Amino acid sequence: MDDLATKFQKFCIQGRASQGDLKTVNNKNLTKLMKDCKIVGKSLTTTDIDITFSKIMGSKKEMSLAQFKEFLKVLAPKYKKDHKLADDDAAFDAMIEKVKGGGVSTAGTTGTSKTGGVGKMTDASQYTGAHKERFDASGKGKGIEGREDRASGDGYVGAYKGKDTFDKK
Repeated sequence: MDDLATKFQKFCIQGRASQGDLKTVNNKNLTKLMKDCKIVGKSLTTTDIDITFSKIMGSKKEMSLAQFKEFLKVLAPKYKKDHKLADDDAAFDAMIEKVKGGGVSTAGTTGTSKTGGVGKMTDASQYTGAHKERFDASGKGKGIEGREDRASGDGYVGAYKGKDTFDKK
């Protein structure tokens, strides 16, 4: 598999629940590919990407690698205008190189904590106060019994501690 196909495949599976054998890209991921590889410019906008996607794909929602190459050829004149290139073929080749050199951006996503401060938050043995009562010794939650003071409803009055001791002889 060549470098272009590898990069295309990464955008095919981006943001999808099934990470399996996806070989087609939808319009959203195609726009992400064009932005992340820095192909979008003044003349070539995301609107142009959407319109060209609809022209090539018609009513279909997914684009293959062969259709992607055709898509880039259609957009080459606008890219040529942005980058002042000699002809459409040079623009097409430049766009292919941009895709090969680019990658999936994960800007704005939450990563894994590098500080390691999560351990204290999840260790129930270090909890104090009311939160300490919510977990047993193994760290398993007690459910509603740990969150609320529930009246047992038995006994003589509310503060009566001698349950079942009255009238015993």
